[in-house]
Amino acid sequence: MKSLFICISLLMLTTMPALAVNEITLGKFSSADLSGWKEQTYFNSKKTVYSFVQDNGKTVLMGKSSNSASGLLYKIKLDPKKYPIIKWSWKIEHTLKNANDKTKEGNDFAARLYVVFPRGFFLSTRAIEYVWGNSLRRGDTARSPYSKNFVMIAVDSGDGLAGQWTFHKRNIAEDYRNSFGEETPKIGAIAIMTDSDNTHESATGYYGDITLMPAQIEEEQKSKEPQQKEQPGCNGSSTTPPAAP
Repeated sequence: MKSLFICISLLMLTTMPALAVNEITLGKFSSADLSGWKEQTYFNSKKTVYSFVQDNGKTVLMGKSSNSASGLLYKIKLDPKKYPIIKWSWKIEHTLKNANDKTKEGNDFAARLYVVFPRGFFLSTRAIEYVWGNSLRRGDTARSPYSKNFVMIAVDSGDGLAGQWTFHKRNIAEDYRNSFGEETPKIGAIAIMTDSDNTHESATGYYGDITLMPAQIEEEQKSKEPQQKEQPGCNGSSTTPPAAP
């Protein structure tokens, strides 16, 4: 089960301590830094190749999949009441032609980001998957075909914005409550994955920095932002970013 590899891998990693309440950049990809990120393979699938590349003069992380599936995972222990906001940027070259996001046979994505919530036994672990949808439309949510404990949220969709960077800011706590109908447990890991093993196609995704923000910083930033300067998407997404993250 592809989604469950995140859960199993999470249990195998050593526990990371909780951090002080400051903005935390886990994905320091613009500095070509993968510190803390561990490669996670998916059973017998070939590995997706992750490497740093230049995009408009800036460093980003590229995931290149050719009939492959593996991800990168960062283990961390955080209280979502203190760190409810995650922000990141990404782009893709194209979606997967034969993908059907709601089926196991078609569940591949050029770009996806997991927020993982351990809950005792790994089969009880829950996760939110922010995805660049193939068949899912922007704003759609659906249970993963691999586990009812995984919810996919399409923050981008289709090829209309392929080749362009999109920036996203999501309230993890709100998304979790809306998805599972309960208060949000501790965050246990963040992961990214570009995969195409089910469709046997090729996919390329690019990832900018990934940051977790405390609630008070989010409120301070909101108060300083000019009104209506960018076109918002679902739960705080922008499709009018600069050329590179």
